Order: sequence, then C-alpha cells, then structure tokens
Amino acid sequence: MRSTLPNQLTVLRLFLAGAFLLTLNSYRYPHGPHWILVAAFVIFIIAGVTDWLDGYLARKWKVESTFGRVMDPLCDKLLVIGAFIALAGARFAMPDAVGEGKIVNMISGVYPWMVVLILFRELLVTGIRGEVEGRGVAFGASIWGKLKTVFQLVGVPTILAIVWFDPHKQGHEWAGWVRDGLVYAIVISTLLSGWPYVTSSLRMMRESK
Repeated sequence: MRSTLPNQLTVLRLFLAGAFLLTLNSYRYPHGPHWILVAAFVIFIIAGVTDWLDGYLARKWKVESTFGRVMDPLCDKLLVIGAFIALAGARFAMPDAVGEGKIVNMISGVYPWMVVLILFRELLVTGIRGEVEGRGVAFGASIWGKLKTVFQLVGVPTILAIVWFDPHKQGHEWAGWVRDGLVYAIVISTLLSGWPYVTSSLRMMRESK
C-alpha cells in the first residue's frame, strides 16, 4: 500500500484536474450558476492537497518512482495551466462597448498574454531541464520556484472566490485590487523561477565552446 499510494494520489490529481476544468466549463460570468465556482474551488483545493501529500509521502516512505517523477509535474502543469487558460477564456470576459469596437475586461484578472508567458516559461524550462539534467546537473528548488508554487496553488482558488464576490459590484472594488496584485505576483514569480534554468544553460553553452 505504501509503495503505491503516492502514485495513486498523483493519478487522482489528474482526474481532479479534468473534473475542475469540466466544472468551470459550465460557468459564464455574470450569469453563473455561482455554485459552479464553489465546486471548482473545492476541487482545486483537494487537488492542491494531493500535490503536497504525494510528494511528502513518497519522501517519507522512500518510495520515489520514475512514474512519480514524470507524472507529478505533468499533472501539476495540467491543473495550473488549464486553470489559467480557463480563467482567461470567454466565460470570464466582461465585454464593454466602446465606440464601434469592444474592450474586453476579464473578471478573473487573467488575460491571454499572461497565459502565453506562463506557458512559454514551462516549455522553455522543460526543454532546458531535460538537456541540463541529462548532463548530470541537478536542480534544487529555488526560492522563486517555491513562491511560484505557493502563489499558483493559493491564487487560483482565491481568484475564483473573488469572481464569486464580484469586485465590480459597488463597494467591492478592493477585491479587484487584491485579485490584480495576486495575478501579477503569479506571473512574475513564474517567470523569475525559470531564470536559474536559463543561466545554467548559458553557462553550459559557454563551457562547451
């Protein structure tokens, strides 16, 4: 049981990520239904707990596996990047007519360009990490990597709660400031967490000349 439980939690997170995205697909701001946000909030929190628990148990019981090393980050990326893609989608858009065109504001505070930057970082780091670690250079968790994980796992359910609270209602404007600060903290920490990989790859390129 001990040898397989961490991997089972990882697989569970894969299904929770799918359930989370399917749940959000039933929501449309401002019409709701608002219970969808509550359900998605709960599912994401459970998925986040499994993210911590599977790694903790694998280390504690010394049952780390190749499956876990491959699937754990893959499930994390599916959950987090999938969440940001959904939050930057049309279901969270607030179209306001301006002249003959439209300016689209996002009630989630997440915009497509942010998702592009996050996805770019993940693809870049995945490529660099595979090359660098293939040469025997191991990467430990940096402070920015830890902050990125905290901001992402705390940020997504917080954004859902703020959407439910609706910062565009009179008197709720402060929630929009919290949302925007959190979203930018996620984007900045995500980009900065990729910097050690870039510098290591540049150093290896110089050494190989």
